[in-house]
Amino acid sequence: MLGIDPQELVARIVVVAVFLLVAFPVHEFFHAWSAYRLGDSTARYFGRLTLDPIVHFDPIGGLLLAFSVILSGGGFGWAKPTPVNPMNLRGRYGEAIVSAAGPLSNLLLAVVGGVIFRAMVLANFQSDFFLQVVFDFVRINLLLMIFNFIPVPPLDGSRVLYAFLDPRTERQIRPVLDQYGVLILFAIAFFPLANGNSVLSLIFGPIFNPLLRLLLGV
Repeated sequence: MLGIDPQELVARIVVVAVFLLVAFPVHEFFHAWSAYRLGDSTARYFGRLTLDPIVHFDPIGGLLLAFSVILSGGGFGWAKPTPVNPMNLRGRYGEAIVSAAGPLSNLLLAVVGGVIFRAMVLANFQSDFFLQVVFDFVRINLLLMIFNFIPVPPLDGSRVLYAFLDPRTERQIRPVLDQYGVLILFAIAFFPLANGNSVLSLIFGPIFNPLLRLLLGV
């Protein structure tokens, strides 16, 4: 019905399950854990200092991820945002550390997946199905990591950017980015440049492909 090979369809469904049960909970847990370690217990009070996938599940973001992976093989979605009070965080770079912890967890998962993939190839593992599942797991985790590091609100990269700006510059640009961030993201994702590519594709190209080859050896 979807025009997808049945084995590929099952592999994509497995990837969705792994993301909802592992990738997103780990991402949000790292936000909560790093905030707690830096002095903010807000996430803990809300019961978010856990790997329980139900606690971190966002219905809209989860469904969007499922549809995007199953229908196109790509992945776009989100978990329930982890509550953090920046005023409680220790150090000038506390907010940046907490924000970076989430996408870095995706990178960690991609590295683990890459090790598993390489081990399967070296062992001459015969199941194309499981190889595809691990390949997709690594690929989409890398996509999520890179996407979340884009320095535009509400993505994690925006708070990393703010931490490295001088206070005057931050006060000038933060309100503008916070107000129009979603529109900016929409523009860089879908507005075509003269060559037909989007700004988002220009961001992903030089980073994603080399990382994928590095992790998977393909």
